[in-house]
Amino acid sequence: MWRRESVPQFRDTCRCMSDKGQSKLITNVDDIERVAVLGAGTMGHGIAQVAAMAGFTVVMRDLEEGFLESAMKKIAANLDKGVARGKVSAEDRDATLSRLSTSTSVATACEGAHLVIEAVPESIDLKRETFAAVIETAHPGAVLATNTSSLSIAQIAESIPSPERVVGMHFFNPVHIMKLVEVVKHEGSSEAVVQCARDIAAKLGKTGITVKDTPGFASSRLGLVIGLEAMRMFEQGVASAEDIDTAMKLGYGHPMGPLELTDLVGLDVRLSIANYLTETVSAGFTPPQVLKDLVAAGKLGKKSGEGFYVWKDGKRQS
Repeated sequence: MWRRESVPQFRDTCRCMSDKGQSKLITNVDDIERVAVLGAGTMGHGIAQVAAMAGFTVVMRDLEEGFLESAMKKIAANLDKGVARGKVSAEDRDATLSRLSTSTSVATACEGAHLVIEAVPESIDLKRETFAAVIETAHPGAVLATNTSSLSIAQIAESIPSPERVVGMHFFNPVHIMKLVEVVKHEGSSEAVVQCARDIAAKLGKTGITVKDTPGFASSRLGLVIGLEAMRMFEQGVASAEDIDTAMKLGYGHPMGPLELTDLVGLDVRLSIANYLTETVSAGFTPPQVLKDLVAAGKLGKKSGEGFYVWKDGKRQS
């Protein structure tokens, strides 16, 4: 059973200290035991789940107990589905939940953590503030990863005294199913930490690719181009949302159409990324009016119950 704020005090400085007493970076995945995941939303709880399944001791943090309780229920439901489908044993489900605990305190969640994965909303100021707080209690050589899908890793890394240990680890939704992790390195990233991040991804059952710190990285830029054009086609009445998605699934072999994927990611998230890439890359990423209107109306996709499709109990309605 998962635990709430039952985080033992843990200090393991012996293997991160050099002869001169200076902290050394953790660069070996085998030295990582404790993981803090900051944010219990769609991405955060998914990351926490796969980390616990991989054998790490995980503390998930969010602002309110209600958010954490909801996240833990979703993790338990995912694991129960895995058991029902024969993909997860009952023993592994129980062991995974036993490795998970929660906290509303950044300091408590990060106490002695060897790896911190930040999954807070896409605000560079918020992410910088979060990392500045993390270093107060995290292991002094901890790997610090941000799950941002488009923001500058270098600008986030500037918030701490040792930016070389900050990397991007961009997971994909749903985290327990999708196999890709973009490992994003900025100019000051330690190559050893970047490799460690790829090794972490592998331990989580994912394939890591290394991407340069540039707006939108690789996947967000490519995916957004298709998604925004699909929205424009929908806006212009070229075809229905379902037919546009079917065209990409059957014509190009995509497992999910771009508009359904937008509903899954969150229309507000896609709008934020589109605005950011419009400012940093080109006007080609200017969001269509339909996206702006849906977000303004609170129709954010699956999480709100409606976007380009209507959703009920987590399932798309016909």
